[in-house]
Parts: sequence; structure tokens; C-alpha cells
Amino acid sequence: MKHQWLSFLWAGALAWVLLGCAKSVSPAADGKFTGFVAPANFPKPVYDIPAYPVTQAGFELGRKLFYDARLSRDNTISCGSCHIQGAAFTHHGHDVSHGIEDRLGKRNAPALQNMAWYTSFMWDGGVGHLDMQPIAPIENPVEMDESLASVIAKLKASADYPPLFEKAFGSRDISSARMLQAMSQFMNMLVSANSKYDRVMRKEGDSFTADEQAGYELFKARCATCHQEPLFTNQQFMNNGIGIGPNDDKGRYDISLIEKDKYTFKVPSLRNVMITAPYMHDGRLRTIDAVLRHYAEEVQASPNLAPGLNSGGRLGIPLTANERLRIKAFLATLTDDSFIRNPAFAEQ
Repeated sequence: MKHQWLSFLWAGALAWVLLGCAKSVSPAADGKFTGFVAPANFPKPVYDIPAYPVTQAGFELGRKLFYDARLSRDNTISCGSCHIQGAAFTHHGHDVSHGIEDRLGKRNAPALQNMAWYTSFMWDGGVGHLDMQPIAPIENPVEMDESLASVIAKLKASADYPPLFEKAFGSRDISSARMLQAMSQFMNMLVSANSKYDRVMRKEGDSFTADEQAGYELFKARCATCHQEPLFTNQQFMNNGIGIGPNDDKGRYDISLIEKDKYTFKVPSLRNVMITAPYMHDGRLRTIDAVLRHYAEEVQASPNLAPGLNSGGRLGIPLTANERLRIKAFLATLTDDSFIRNPAFAEQ
């Protein structure tokens, strides 16, 4: 499905000061709402937080919408159906997403985390702004199979939403712009930045074990070109040599129609990677071991293979069995327990 760039004119933004020096983000985990706080070891967000600040009422409205199945045609599928908090907001255990009437999508549901720093969304980058992102699954016939206009009609007819919109925006008027902005407020708060890796980087008293440190050094030497710290993605579209899938998904090419983009997909973040199986854009690899084996032994030649995966005719990334174990040890330090267990992000 191709996604078109949509735009809305927003009004009534509140003044707000971005706090950019906090150690970590765990909104409302202790019962207190802090608003959006950028972690100290992160760059400046891409999303214009000062212009469209996160308020408690907006966040809570966005959370309710995220978990509301009324966003789907038959009121059975919510955003949270395919983005489960305990699996870092992925559809754990499913190779591709299951939507309305158990219809199968063609891609693995990506993790939702640190979205305020993303320059594009979806595996093909077909959505260019976070506010527009929910439209894609809502109107996709194999996901939620609904129209934005119908969703707004449902919300207007409900007893619960008008007062929530009034609390968040100052009036009971329910519009698509306000709905999408509220959902962005919730998604912007989904910040994963309190893993062991983060605590080590911020010198908060944690330290890597010998295996984790060795794995970190290997990671920086072999993997960091595509999985750049601290987001652990370069946000580019790459062909990683996995080969053409059963459904011949051409990835970025379906958006750009540029030949060199065929079979390229957005590099996913490796944060929380140990709990987001299965892997790759179509979920064909079920374990981290299979992923490391792919890069070490199974990379397929391609005219637009990602840089670093073809060195002097040698495909892939050479990794011994011991090196793979050490990289796995490091990857485990990217798991953020406070993120996946934060009650503020759970369905209320």
C-alpha cells in the first residue's frame, strides 16, 4: 500500500520548554506525569516537541485511542493489537501482522519506540511524519480496514470521547487533526532509554561485563554502520542480502519507484531486539542466532547490497561462534525493562 504525504494546519500550540538533560524517561511510572523529557545521551528530537507539546490530558487521550478497537471497521483491532508493550510494541511471535478478520499483512509489525527521533515511518518510509502514521493502518484493508472519516464519526457519537477532547484541547470538537495529534503525544512518550547500555553510557554506576564489552567492541566494528548509536538505526533504506521474500515485497521501491530502491527496507532499531522476535521485514528469521547466521553465512549478492556486506567478494560479516555469543551478550544490554513494564504505557 502506498502512503501519500498528508498535511494539516495545527493551531493553539502551548508554550513549552524542552528538558534535554534528563537521565532517562519513565513517564508516570511513579504516578507523576513529567511530560516529554529527552534523554541526555540522545540527539535533539526530529518531532517539533516545543510547537506541539505533550500534555497529560493529550497523552491520556492518545493512549485511549491507541488501545481502542473502534479505530477498525468491525471494532475488533486496535493499534495495541499488533504493538504489544511487553514485546517493545511489536506483534510478538507473528511473522507478519494479523489484522481485521485475521487477514494477513505482508510485513512484520515494527517496534514502536523513540519515534520522536524518526525521520520516516513504516518499513518502506511511506509515511513522513508521525502525526500521519496512524492513517496507514486505519485505512489499510488488511489491517483495520476503516476510513478516517468513519473513525471520527464513531468518536463523536460516543459518550466518553467529547469530554476527553475538551480536556486535552479546550473544546469538545473532535477532528482528525486533533485525534492524530493526541496519538502522537502518546507515541512520542514511548521513549526507550533506560537499558543497561544507556546507564553505562551515562555513567550511572553500571558497567559492562567482559563479554558485553567485547561484544560492544565487535558491534561497533562490524554492525554500527547501519545500526548507529544511540537509536541503533541510521534510518536509511538498505538491502541486507536476505533475498526476495515469498510475496515479492519490493520495499522502498513501492514508494520511490527508483530502481536502486528495490528490496531495500528501513534499518530497524536494535533497541529491545532480544524481545522482538521474529526478525526482518517479513519476520522470516525467528531467533537472534538465525539473524547472526544470516549476516555471517547467508548474505545473498545483489546490485544494491548494503555497504559493508561485500568486502572484496566476500559476502556478509565474518563472525566466529564465540564472536556471535559476545555480540548477543551486548545486544541483551539494549533491553529496557522499565519501558516494557511502565504502567503508563499500558491499556487503562
